[in-house]
Amino acid sequence: MSTENKEFFPDIKPIIYNPQASVDDVLVLKHYNQDEIILGKPMHEWLRFSVCFWHTFRGLGADIFGAPTFDRPWDQQFDSMTVAKNRLRAAFEFFTKLGIKYFTFHDRDIAPEGETIEQTEQNLDEIVKLAKELQKQTGVKCLWGTANLFANPRYMNGAATNPDAHVFAYAAAQVKKAIEVTHELGGENYVFWGGREGYMSLLNTDVRKELDHLAAFLRMAVEHKKKIGFKGQLLIEPKPKEPTKHQYDYDAQTVMGFLSFYGLDKDFKLNIEPNHTTMAGHAYEHDVEMCSRYGMLGSIDSNTGDPSLGWDTDQFPMNLRDCAFIMKTIITQGGLAPGGLNFDCKVRRESTNLEDMFIAHVGAMDCFALALRKMARLFEDKKYDALVKQRYASYAQTDIGKKIEAGTATFEELHAFIKKNGEPAKTSGQQEKYEAIFNRYLD
Repeated sequence: MSTENKEFFPDIKPIIYNPQASVDDVLVLKHYNQDEIILGKPMHEWLRFSVCFWHTFRGLGADIFGAPTFDRPWDQQFDSMTVAKNRLRAAFEFFTKLGIKYFTFHDRDIAPEGETIEQTEQNLDEIVKLAKELQKQTGVKCLWGTANLFANPRYMNGAATNPDAHVFAYAAAQVKKAIEVTHELGGENYVFWGGREGYMSLLNTDVRKELDHLAAFLRMAVEHKKKIGFKGQLLIEPKPKEPTKHQYDYDAQTVMGFLSFYGLDKDFKLNIEPNHTTMAGHAYEHDVEMCSRYGMLGSIDSNTGDPSLGWDTDQFPMNLRDCAFIMKTIITQGGLAPGGLNFDCKVRRESTNLEDMFIAHVGAMDCFALALRKMARLFEDKKYDALVKQRYASYAQTDIGKKIEAGTATFEELHAFIKKNGEPAKTSGQQEKYEAIFNRYLD
């Protein structure tokens, strides 16, 4: 049955910017004005928003305790390829009505697996052909693609870290194709998320062997990227746990250490999901800031989690403070391109209306836009930076501090300095002052 010209969201008009909208008009953008210049760039360059295909168009509202709750018009029971094409057309209608310029996908989100890898790749090629047509019609671009190396039972013991070389080879074949179709769709990045790259028990695991294999896998990906002429940035997304007890990509510092050890740090950056950061026991903004400080922040999966729960809830970011911390880092490093702010989020399983999909994205877009405005003011004032600089002033203003920073000081020299100068004076950290000032920028 053909649905080529079907409108999937007939009751939703294109979302517009209207700063005078009433508080209950939640299908209007009050803060995100995409072409408005902030700190020398239009908003849409600071806020490179992207919709993820998997949660938004494959999520059905199921959880581990309950059946699906969503009834989506694109999931009517046709053959699997017709359904896949319906989803894609619905997605591009959604992107354009929302006014978002990018999307992200897993290979198995957009096209079903066949009985053989040849059939699977034929399915993917057919869907990619349609995606290219829809991109041409709408101007929507691909932020990044990735391969689903966790859902199929073949990956129950991992993919690139699987103890079976046959499974490793299958994962490599799948990633090869996924990089190729991402390249074909003009993807600006490619993401590796090791959904099951970790262990459940050390009793049956050789962790060094598995990490060596993972590094070999990533080296092959770098070689293939160069071979096909893909210019996109390769990204790794950390996650501490779930579904495995311990993921090898636990957090940003773990991944950066891994990349440095195996000599891969020049080929990869990180895609940070703050919901994962909090699962690792860090503050929401920790991994984003840590990556940025080392020049390793490539992109952000913009979501949040519920602190009262212990799993990855993938909620939409609606907390101004959290978004402000993220925007502070993005402004400081001068932007995220070629990465973006990908809404790796799902509406709650109780939010069953089609308009809830739009409301969720609009709310998150406005939250980030408001955060951008607030942090632009903080950045322009430079008062906050001056406070932090003053806290470390002894390194810039004293001879001994300068030698420490230059790496020329010795323990003997520092010992002599203390014998001459005695006990250091107490210096207040003034944490509450910094917090109070930050909050005033959020007023």
